[in-house]
Amino acid sequence: MILTLSGENSFGVQFELRRIIQGFIKNHGDLAVEQIDASEASESAVKDALTSLPFLTSTKLVVLRQVSGNQSVSEQIEQFIIQVPDTTEVVIVEERLDKRSSLYKFLKNKTDFKEFQSLDAFQVVRWVGDQTKKLSGTITPGTARYLVERIGTNQERLNNELSKLVLYDKAITKQSVDLLTDKNPSSSIFDLLEAAFNAQTNALLRLYEEQRQMKVEPQQIIAMLSWQLHVLVLVKTAGKKSADEIAHEASISPFVVKKSQRLAEELSLGEINNLISNLLKLDIMSKTKSIDLDDALIHYLLAI
Repeated sequence: MILTLSGENSFGVQFELRRIIQGFIKNHGDLAVEQIDASEASESAVKDALTSLPFLTSTKLVVLRQVSGNQSVSEQIEQFIIQVPDTTEVVIVEERLDKRSSLYKFLKNKTDFKEFQSLDAFQVVRWVGDQTKKLSGTITPGTARYLVERIGTNQERLNNELSKLVLYDKAITKQSVDLLTDKNPSSSIFDLLEAAFNAQTNALLRLYEEQRQMKVEPQQIIAMLSWQLHVLVLVKTAGKKSADEIAHEASISPFVVKKSQRLAEELSLGEINNLISNLLKLDIMSKTKSIDLDDALIHYLLAI
């Protein structure tokens, strides 16, 4: 077997790689697995690993990472693969592979090529449901969506949080999510901005105080507000593009885009630009004058 694991979804790639390695070790022992970083290895070392017979075991697994990072190995890899004996299985790991390269074309056509794409918002929610089942837990689609909105779409973090939640109670609920997970700061800042737009003064003050209690400094809040306003501009100027299209082009979470679309519908581009301009003035003032930045930020938000 010559398998290639590739794609921008690094969690998917690494999860599959761990599954393969653990299964191989279980069946053949630790000595049956050899892992090589091809970007730092010599041409002869890579060739020997791929073409030599197993030692003290009937078969072996060679994990070869970052062939693309070593030009001489990349140019010879086709010849090395041809010489791999039947007693050796090979997994080539190339997370970010240039699709214009000859290496990509060879691996795509001559190996068992598995590509792991980044998941969109809906796929992440479905993945949370599937992963919860694998952990012997249960979660409703609504709670899965709530969890993703709360902590983001990073699968590594989601997997860690799911393991913790299932250990606490196999039936994951919104209550247990609130109890055991920390809200993504950028998501909290969006809620802060949304409270300002909706004139929810009490909610605004509470959310701001929560940020400060989490040791988020005023300058960090300014930076995150700036980022949220930047997203609003992207959404406002995106025309008829879908949330997933905007998210893909801007390399941001689809959930962030969808939440921002609600606000963008109620604001003109001029109003958003004014908010950015006023925030910039506040930022400059904080660095050139002696002011109480907490009070100034709260005043900025209340003025919205």
